Amino acid sequence: MVERRYVGRPGRETAGDSRGRTSRALSLPADLLRQASRRLEITALIGAALWVLAPGLGHVAQHLAVPGDSPWFVFQRFDAIAASGIVVSLAVFLYLRSGERDPSLIVNLALWYMIATAFDLGVLVHWGPPPGAPTSVSPIITWIGPIILIFAAIVPVPPSKMFAAGLIAASMDPFGMIVAQAAGSYHFGPLRNAFLMHYPNYLLLGVAVVISNVVTRLGQQVTREREMGSYRLGELLGRGGMGEVYRATHRMLARPAAVKLIRPEVLASGDGGTVQTAIARFRREAEVASTLRSPHTVELYDFGVTSDQTLYFAMEFLEGMDLETLVREHGAVSAARTVHILRQVCESLEEAHAAGLVHRDIKPANIHVGRLGLRHDWVKVLDFGLVKSASGARQGDSLATAAGLTPGTPAYMAPEIALQETVDGRADLYALGCVAYYMLTGRLVFEAATAFQQVAKHIQEQPAPLSARTKGPVAPALERVVLACLAKRPGDRPASAAELDRMLAETGVGPWTQADARAWWSSRLEFHPTAT
Repeated sequence: MVERRYVGRPGRETAGDSRGRTSRALSLPADLLRQASRRLEITALIGAALWVLAPGLGHVAQHLAVPGDSPWFVFQRFDAIAASGIVVSLAVFLYLRSGERDPSLIVNLALWYMIATAFDLGVLVHWGPPPGAPTSVSPIITWIGPIILIFAAIVPVPPSKMFAAGLIAASMDPFGMIVAQAAGSYHFGPLRNAFLMHYPNYLLLGVAVVISNVVTRLGQQVTREREMGSYRLGELLGRGGMGEVYRATHRMLARPAAVKLIRPEVLASGDGGTVQTAIARFRREAEVASTLRSPHTVELYDFGVTSDQTLYFAMEFLEGMDLETLVREHGAVSAARTVHILRQVCESLEEAHAAGLVHRDIKPANIHVGRLGLRHDWVKVLDFGLVKSASGARQGDSLATAAGLTPGTPAYMAPEIALQETVDGRADLYALGCVAYYMLTGRLVFEAATAFQQVAKHIQEQPAPLSARTKGPVAPALERVVLACLAKRPGDRPASAAELDRMLAETGVGPWTQADARAWWSSRLEFHPTAT
């Protein structure tokens, strides 16, 4: 059996009622914990380097201070302690570096590493003096105090945990004095002197608890700010020109979702009225997109605007990959499978065009293939209504233009979009022809050094026959259909998505069965989340 692999660790937020929400009062977003993991990784590496440099420089300083009596290097007890610190630091670094870890373990690992470092420092500082050397019990601040402050700042530790672990760490100085006195290398008198000497570290522990409280509350504020309607955001799945996509969980239902955020600065143009106009258009287009019911259109669960003017969509969470990833990682797609996928896209586009929506950005990255229940190679068309015009409107009426963006992708852009002419559903069919060309050949219809040159070729040049750019056979009937979609004039293309679907069915290519699809997925790749 093929083991399922997940790219990116699923968010740890779970659905639940108010009671479950209270029990997770200290829960922080997984991506913030991953950032803390990265900081801990860097800290461990720096710690290992310091454990090497400090003793080494100590030997050098000792030799330079007493050149005749002190050789360059004589292994001493503090070298063994430093070696222990090096081993522990490198172990933490390599553990975090070797793979993505459960974010919830990072806090505990950080606290244990802090205690281990404090133990080495406590023993090292007080075990150093040779027997009979004069000692002092004056209050001092050792490295342990700053270490506790550092860990409180770099890792979002709950204050109660920080206090418990920090108390143990701060007590490592007295512990080191007790060990040193037992070994005969230190004498500090009554036991209370060991604690009185290091009371500054306990004061710094109080500061560390305050820092932990501030850091934790900031993380909780991020969690609250990430609650979009009934959805709580989890891990970041991807970024795009309009914003970010997060895995999310409905607070009442055990249903995962993908939430797409459109950053307010994308819409802002220095004019508050312009932003409000864009938000009104966003609501109108989202309402239209939410009416789409084709099983091959990604389902829109919810949408809205937050208090800081951030727009968001909650969509179904998909497992699989987009066509761009599929072709890039696995090469050109067979003719039978291409027709199977294209016909599903046509079904989605047919409903959208009938509702007055023009997608304007059909491309491999916006066509998802994966699993739906027991069905494999199930297609979902993404990003309907996010930044596109409706009802055959001109380019100037789209949300993308209001946000200062150009709709469409140069490699898949119909000539009429580039020329800012009136656009209808046939522009999507042109883009779908470019997608088919890319699937069958593994190459773009027109390749160029710049986006401008690429757009110019879409306007002026005729595409090369597919048979001239691929090693595999392409049925002449299928090639004619693809080239028909790539006609420069909309009137020379298939009249509708339904007409294109009929033409694909009549090519005689196929079939691509469910058995074929299951065999492909199980032998080559496991399912993983997709940033819709």
